[in-house]
Amino acid sequence: MAVYLTKESKVLVQGMTGGEGMKHTRRMIAAGTDVVGGVNPRKAGRTVDFGDRAVPVFGSVADGMRSTGADVTVVFVPPAFARSAVTEAADAGIGLAVVITEGVPVHDSVAFTTYAKARGTRVIGPNCPGLISPGQSNAGIIPADIAKPGRIGLVSKSGTLTYQLMYELRDIGFSTCVGIGGDPVVGTTHIDCLTAFEDDPDTDLVVLIGEIGGDAEERAAAHIRDHITKPVVGYLAGFTAPEGRTMGHAGAIVSGSSGTAQAKKAALEAAGVRVGSTPTETARLVLDLLGNRT
Repeated sequence: MAVYLTKESKVLVQGMTGGEGMKHTRRMIAAGTDVVGGVNPRKAGRTVDFGDRAVPVFGSVADGMRSTGADVTVVFVPPAFARSAVTEAADAGIGLAVVITEGVPVHDSVAFTTYAKARGTRVIGPNCPGLISPGQSNAGIIPADIAKPGRIGLVSKSGTLTYQLMYELRDIGFSTCVGIGGDPVVGTTHIDCLTAFEDDPDTDLVVLIGEIGGDAEERAAAHIRDHITKPVVGYLAGFTAPEGRTMGHAGAIVSGSSGTAQAKKAALEAAGVRVGSTPTETARLVLDLLGNRT
């Protein structure tokens, strides 16, 4: 089992024929992802050779879905076009849109996440590394060779820390790792992923990675307290950040005690979450809970 993305997922890539799209489509295919098409209105009808697979290019997401049965799209388009790309995908009725693009204006993110949700399309991102169900499928830019299939679920604001925890726990393995993105507005939240992992019979424990700024982790803590029965281990980036400063991701804005790492740690621990002070310590907490300390 996995959440959101499985070996059955059929993936389109909007922006596949661009430099980043080409590079990461090749990596997704190498990881076993069933990439069934690209989308570029100016190159419709062509095919792109990725060695073991020739991938057709369609003029629209709707055309690609009709021809291939695609149910996932990965978006590698410039920030100015992200809103129209996601809107097009939602209008076509695709189930999942993974928006890798960074630098998307916040008002565009608000518009397309709201629009997609109303039409039943789940958005992950923007400004995210995507998600991977190791051994099954990889939609985005997460390296596929740093983890194996297992029974840990991971949800993270930070792409780099997603990779770090995957590497730290590579011998245990993951059901699905979801990088939700660190922008102020994202389509899928910690709470969404926690709920999905709670419902997944093959996920035994969840790792939650947050960072300073906003109140997403505090809201996640309340949800864990009231609705999550599986153990959760947390890690928070930003303990050494000065207050009143914007640090890193656009969402990491701290004012006074609101949004600080210490406040988030306290909220999570009050909900029963064990919080590590470093990625390595966080991994040790996971091993302790799983009874796999070596």
